[in-house]
Amino acid sequence: MAQNKDELLKQRILSVVDDLSVEWIKEKIDEFARLMTYYRCAMMEIETKFNVLNEEYSLAYDRNPINSIKTRLKSFPSIKEKLERKGVSDSIESIEQNLNDIAGVRVICSFPEDVYELANALLKQDDIELIEKKDYIKNPKPNGYRSLHIIVGIPIFLVHEKRIMKVEIQLRTIAMDFWASLEHQLRYKKDTTFTKEMANELLECAEMSAKLDNKMDILRKKVLS
Repeated sequence: MAQNKDELLKQRILSVVDDLSVEWIKEKIDEFARLMTYYRCAMMEIETKFNVLNEEYSLAYDRNPINSIKTRLKSFPSIKEKLERKGVSDSIESIEQNLNDIAGVRVICSFPEDVYELANALLKQDDIELIEKKDYIKNPKPNGYRSLHIIVGIPIFLVHEKRIMKVEIQLRTIAMDFWASLEHQLRYKKDTTFTKEMANELLECAEMSAKLDNKMDILRKKVLS
């Protein structure tokens, strides 16, 4: 089964890259597919940890703080472009050393408080190493984007070795995810000029979204009190 996944991954990679990339990847495709498998395993480990936390909340508090979990592996063209932008080698070793967001896990929570509780619960686990943390909820990006980003190292156990793999985790509320998804669709729509007025309207929507989160959090506390 795993071999079939690797073969499909190789075919997908070759189908989307340009001619120069094909020459590079033909030499490295087995190593690259193996590395992507490691990242996929790391994502599975993180997803399992969050599912366990969600189950614990369900038992202890009769509610599930996690609405959904999404995972993604960065595509090869995106990886190569980012390496070139950083001005570093495009070797397999360079990918692992210089990029922190190859594997991504997005956790969509019900309330802002859940974001921080889940992040703290994960980081307390003794096999999790915090590499980087950026809080775009307390300090939103200029365009209004809000989310908690953490980069962690997590061990995966293979037949003959243990490897520490990096995973980028984004934790956000349903409202934050709704805004971020639509903002991306609108801002990067092809053949459309995105104006300053449009950007200001999106920022206003982000502020409305933040107010909605705060109101829902206040209501939740009233219900629980």
